[in-house]
Amino acid sequence: MIQRSTLMRIHMLLAAFVLPVAIMFLVTGGLYTWGQKGSYVSESIDLALERPLADDPAMLSGLVTQALAERGLDMPSGGAKIKQAGTSYLFEWTGADLDVQLEPTTDPLTAKLKIKDTTWYRHLVQLHKAKGGQLFKYLAAFFAVSLLLILLSGFLMAMQLPRYRGQALAAMATGFAVFIAAVLYS
Repeated sequence: MIQRSTLMRIHMLLAAFVLPVAIMFLVTGGLYTWGQKGSYVSESIDLALERPLADDPAMLSGLVTQALAERGLDMPSGGAKIKQAGTSYLFEWTGADLDVQLEPTTDPLTAKLKIKDTTWYRHLVQLHKAKGGQLFKYLAAFFAVSLLLILLSGFLMAMQLPRYRGQALAAMATGFAVFIAAVLYS
């Protein structure tokens, strides 16, 4: 059994270290649930093409990369994908700082490029949605493991004290019941 003083130290240090990340996830997740997603500063550009667009990720990615480089913009930090929209499609590349969409127009030698620059709050939402770079993804994974360790250490400390053991077990059982009910009735 791990000593209570060791559990308390783990609990305290992890909680203090990840508190800023927890606040960010709490605020962005809570507000996102109620429709507050942040905003963008957007611009649309008509791109002249040498040949019509094709449903080819490498070609579309190359066009977007070139257009952003010409404007001195970095590439989005997230993943790129082709989204089908009826009989047409659009190429979407999202990130923490920038979202980009490239889509065909009625003129086969012109494409529409939408560049959406995130506001500071939308940037945080994008990080929450795993659209950031590797460093933030590692921090988010560390946060997830830390949160589990904080919860486990708190539970283990309660289980070591007879006066809290029953309350902790009842709270956990109630938590499971409420979680299952919420899943089933949502």
